[in-house]
Formats: sequence, structure tokens, C-alpha cells
Amino acid sequence: MSRLHWNILFATLTILLIFLQYRLWFESGGIRDMLRLRQTLASQTMENEKLKKRNEELLFQIQRLQNSKDATESRARNELGMIKKGEKFYQIIK
Repeated sequence: MSRLHWNILFATLTILLIFLQYRLWFESGGIRDMLRLRQTLASQTMENEKLKKRNEELLFQIQRLQNSKDATESRARNELGMIKKGEKFYQIIK
């Protein structure tokens, strides 16, 4: 092959490589999308862990309220301000 043929072949292969690299990096489904999706996945995984811990705490509180009369009474006193019949309520203001 002559020198001209080699130059044309090299230029064609270079253009093909540039075209394929552009598609790999910048088009939909390319490396940029993959990196963005990885970041989204990491943040969603952290959010899921937080929600899982919160759900476990809520389930524990539900079980405690279902199984313990004292827990129910304590919650009613603290959160709703309820008192038993015959008790006197004293409010201390700081």
C-alpha cells in the first residue's frame, strides 16, 4: 500500500474512533448517564436506610403500645395531657 492509502486508512479509523468515543461518553445510555445513575442510586440507598430505621422504630413503638398498658398510659399523659379520675393536675411554669 502506498503512503496515501495508509493516511486515508488512518484518518478513517481516527474519525471512527472519535465518533464511537463521542457516543460512549455523551449520548443517552453512555458513561455520563451511568455515573449520574450511580450517584442517584447511592443517595436513594442512604434514604432507604433512614426510612428503614424509622420504620423499625415505629414498629417497636406499636408493639410496645399493644403489649404494655403502662406505655399507653404514659403516652396519653405526656402527649395528650390526660389525667386519671381523682387526680389533681399541677402545671409548673419555668
